[in-house]
Amino acid sequence: MSETVAMARPTMEFQAEVKQLLQIVINSLYTHKEIFLRELIANASDALDKLRVLALTDAAVLEDSPDLRIFIETDPANRILKISDNGIGMSYEEVLENIGTIAKSGSATFMQQAVNQDGANLDLIGRFGVGFYSAFMVAEKVTLLTRPPKTGIGVKWESSGDGTYEIEEIEKKTRGTEVILHLKPLDGAPDNHDEDFLNQYTIQKHVQKHCNFIAYPIRMNFVNEDPESEQVTISERTLNSIQPIWTKNPKETEREQYVTFYRQHFHDWNEPAEILHTKSEGTVEFTALLFIPSQAPYGLYTGDPPKGPQLYCKHVLVVDDCRELLPDYLRFVRGIVDASDLPLNISRETLQHDAQMQVIKNHLEKKVLERLKSMLAEERVKYEAFWNELGKSIKGGLFMDYRNTEKLQDLLIFESSHSTEQKTTLQEYVDRMPEQQNAIYYTVGDSRAAIERLPQLEVLREQNVEVLYVLDKVDEFLTQHLREYAGKKLQSVSRGDLDLKNDREGSTDDQYKELLEFMQETLKDKVKEVRLSKRLKSSPVCLVSSDSGYSLNMERLMAEANQPMLRATRILEVNPNHGVIKALDKMLKNADRRERLSDCCQLLYDQAMLVENYRVEDPVKFANLLSSLIIEAYARGGDK
Repeated sequence: MSETVAMARPTMEFQAEVKQLLQIVINSLYTHKEIFLRELIANASDALDKLRVLALTDAAVLEDSPDLRIFIETDPANRILKISDNGIGMSYEEVLENIGTIAKSGSATFMQQAVNQDGANLDLIGRFGVGFYSAFMVAEKVTLLTRPPKTGIGVKWESSGDGTYEIEEIEKKTRGTEVILHLKPLDGAPDNHDEDFLNQYTIQKHVQKHCNFIAYPIRMNFVNEDPESEQVTISERTLNSIQPIWTKNPKETEREQYVTFYRQHFHDWNEPAEILHTKSEGTVEFTALLFIPSQAPYGLYTGDPPKGPQLYCKHVLVVDDCRELLPDYLRFVRGIVDASDLPLNISRETLQHDAQMQVIKNHLEKKVLERLKSMLAEERVKYEAFWNELGKSIKGGLFMDYRNTEKLQDLLIFESSHSTEQKTTLQEYVDRMPEQQNAIYYTVGDSRAAIERLPQLEVLREQNVEVLYVLDKVDEFLTQHLREYAGKKLQSVSRGDLDLKNDREGSTDDQYKELLEFMQETLKDKVKEVRLSKRLKSSPVCLVSSDSGYSLNMERLMAEANQPMLRATRILEVNPNHGVIKALDKMLKNADRRERLSDCCQLLYDQAMLVENYRVEDPVKFANLLSSLIIEAYARGGDK
């Protein structure tokens, strides 16, 4: 060998400001200790990338080891963990520059030089020189052995993370870098949850979590013990999957491959409803593989929402739960986003808020909504199944942010009086409306059967006017926000005055003026107004609320949640064509019967409350009053 190995091993100090920064890296920069494994493997991947690029023009750099790989070795007896690669390696000067000086990464410089010279599109992860120093979170001493191609001289760098390091030239047979970690002793305290990073299954778990899609094989010798024969065998395993499925051509990837990945990666054994594989190559380059689940993820509606998409940068997991990538109303979407270049902070664990993240978020939201609209138009049965599971989230997007109205209103579907077989969209309702109809009518209830018994629907049913049935509790908030669609007002059948024609057979307000005034006075503490109804055909009375203020259903929902609020404005509507109302009018004109009229008014009010699924204010009084009226009617022998 022609090179002369320098035997000097000087002890050198980090730059003054680096000593303090090194302590920050070791003690507080990273949230989880296992991140050191990700950082060292990412650095190894960078070194392999650099060698691969150089080999395109100089095959000699591959020497006699063209099989690029990363290898992990453990020595539990001596508490040593070694991570090695056969990548580009470093010279003495490069070690001083890139390892001896914290926060200066060779990856950034190399990429800049390569792009300037060749226009190469490099896929390098490392941008920060601090990643290497994360090793000191778990190691009391770190030794680095490295050698570049086409030389026999390597470099040994060693430090205990105390502000000094030793460096010397050595003989090294193989190209690449070895990082040897002399791990700290495990704390045996009962409340200590430190992991043993010499345990082969612990290493495998974290490699598969953080580095499963590194482009090079990450290999490790596994010790296998047979408890029956007491034989011990050693086998080499590749810990990572190497090629991410999202980097494959969607046209060449079978659905079953996506489904298998989804089930294994997200631990959901149901088949996803939809799969979106999209790539953006504009100002922000990224690939996304998103899954719309067929069932609501656990905790979606119970205050413990599922994780957001996973964010990767160059196939390395950066954020395991990146909820910033999708709006909150799409929090049910599972998936992976892999970006080529992101404004990572120094620890790679959080992201700066900048335009790139917003671009990605806007793109993903648009793609998901486009897919949902396509499903609604082309696969109606499938969409309705999706809606039954996840429709509440879409509705939530409408009333949580008014800016989403235009995006989401066409995705809404409702049960309707039009059909018992299929739900309807707002556009389909409008397309069926008669020309003279000016409003989209809806009503709120606990079930379809309960709604269809409501007295407020009687005249609408007679005139064959379609009514939307909104059955979820969140629908009350939705209808408060979505006031119109396609220029048509959304009108509750239980609020305000309906713009419908109703033949009262000559009955007028003047005809029943005295009765209405009497009922108003009797029920003045309970209702704002008593008036003749355009809604009723077969029922004597019903309760409605005014167009403004709280609705009756909103009042009930807030009461169920133990949240005090103002009462809804109650209006009692009476059917002048019903026999009960005619009987009350006669009682008013009969001095002998007038004394019981107020009791009858109270009874009718309580009846209307029960129909609306309210409890009457005084159930005992209601029962006694009903009993006394029955007895009185019997005693009179049916006398009217």
